Amino acid sequence: MEIRERVERLRAELRERGLDAYLLTGTDPHQSEYVAPRWRTREFISGFTGSAGTVIVTLSEAYLWVDSRYFIQGAAETEGKGYTLMKLETDSIPDPYQWLEGNMAEGCRVGVDASSISIALFSSLSARLKARKAELVATDDLISPIWEDRPEVPCTPCVPMELEYAGESPAEKVRRVQKTLRERGLRWTFIASIDDIAWLTNLRADDIPCNPVFVSYAFISLSKAVLFVDSRRFSKDLLKSVRTVFDVRPYEAAASDLPGLAKGAGYYSPDKVSAVFMKALSRKGNAVGMDITTGMKARKNKAEMEGMRLAHIYDGAAFVTFLSHLDPDGRYDEIEVSSLLEKERKRIPGYLGPSFNPISGYREHGAMCHYSATRESSSSIDGHGLLVLDTGGQYEFGTTDITRTLLFGREATEEEKRDYTLVLKGHLALSRQHFIKGTRGVQLDVLAKQFLWQHGESFYHGTGHGVGCRLNVHEGPHRISSALIDVPLLPGMVTSDEPGLYKEGRYGIRIENLIAVRDEETTEFGDFLSFEVLTLVPYEKRLIDMSLITEEEREQINSYHRRIRETLYELVDADVLPFLEDATSPL
Repeated sequence: MEIRERVERLRAELRERGLDAYLLTGTDPHQSEYVAPRWRTREFISGFTGSAGTVIVTLSEAYLWVDSRYFIQGAAETEGKGYTLMKLETDSIPDPYQWLEGNMAEGCRVGVDASSISIALFSSLSARLKARKAELVATDDLISPIWEDRPEVPCTPCVPMELEYAGESPAEKVRRVQKTLRERGLRWTFIASIDDIAWLTNLRADDIPCNPVFVSYAFISLSKAVLFVDSRRFSKDLLKSVRTVFDVRPYEAAASDLPGLAKGAGYYSPDKVSAVFMKALSRKGNAVGMDITTGMKARKNKAEMEGMRLAHIYDGAAFVTFLSHLDPDGRYDEIEVSSLLEKERKRIPGYLGPSFNPISGYREHGAMCHYSATRESSSSIDGHGLLVLDTGGQYEFGTTDITRTLLFGREATEEEKRDYTLVLKGHLALSRQHFIKGTRGVQLDVLAKQFLWQHGESFYHGTGHGVGCRLNVHEGPHRISSALIDVPLLPGMVTSDEPGLYKEGRYGIRIENLIAVRDEETTEFGDFLSFEVLTLVPYEKRLIDMSLITEEEREQINSYHRRIRETLYELVDADVLPFLEDATSPL
């Protein structure tokens, strides 16, 4: 069935239900960024495969909103399919909710699947439309009637994360949550965020590719803990172990059981819980905010930090081995390059698989910062050009995410070297910064952009996202970006450091390490923090313009390369050592 036909069938559903428009948020019942195949409704109805975007289908028009990461991809994937691409963050383009306010006349009814919109968004959008005398209508999933071969709700097997890597048992984590409830004068909390539940239970699965999570809900009161999950996921012994901490109930029972469980004042995240639970949770006296577990999960404990360090050591060995075998003058294609790196990762003890779909973009594809090569689109690497290679791994003990920009063919142009060096200078500046406790990511964001700005250039994606421990590669609540996120950076948090530059139709550049927040010193002015660099892969020295590098930066690069050489020397094969020594030799 073609996209245009799908849209027409959706319009028929709208007419039958007396709706004037339908909103697709592109998420699942747990408000996840990446979703299992069953909930890829945005892709089904529009053909757009990116991880973020909003669709609105009216009786006569169809719109797709994307941010700057997906301007090029969104246009390419919806071309000829009857969609108007709406570029967020550009002048005069309203966001989808502003658009609804401005275009839904009095009496209009806008439908949305109640399971795919959060309580917070449903409430705010409903109020905005009501002010225009229009209505937001909670519906069932209108995509199901037209998606004939729709995948089932996932039910992949659960496996435990060993205590030596988790650092804390599920029972201990539940007690920490209960302690917080008591301190806040609350009786219960309901959790819908599936990476929070994976962390809470020390369980991992494979419901969403690359994200080791499982669809479930959790309820914790002062006296009990309930896990709503399909018990078929568990082996007999694992189910017995889980039941020592949790009352295990069917996944589908959450909606019916919650009203009877949520007695007295409780707590939930309206940004993570879907609108199907609104009635059960909207009692007076309930408190709302970020899930209690989210802040706990973000601050890695000692065992988790050791696991993250180990994952990056092994990952560095795999990456350096891959680089040593890569011929800068060789002939490859984009998929082949990322596959060669994956081959090396598979040799590493404890490697489980990629932490996200690889981004391997050569020349103009590198300017699409979330480009994903397919067999049809994969470019041949057959001469001079830059390749943006953004990959990561899931290990039994941690998660990695790294981007390097590689040079193929002849010597880089002056413009390429200048741009790479400006990106590198921002990357270095952020990672070496000391900052006072209480600093938010937004306060550090300019460090990564300052040198680009001085040359009239910039990038528009976030500078840093949180990363889980054998969990999602994108993890909240902290970020380093221009967004005003009121979450301080605290010891134990892991974030990326990934400035970039993208010149459409020509090339892209991105350099990414993972960095961990740590205590630095206490002075008369307060407690100061700094970053520990976890990633251990050399920079592309052939792209560095030494005329733009300060002495401080030169020593920072040399020190980092020296650490890489000393850490990886005993881990790589003998034939890799000449490359390692050359790639990490002093500037």
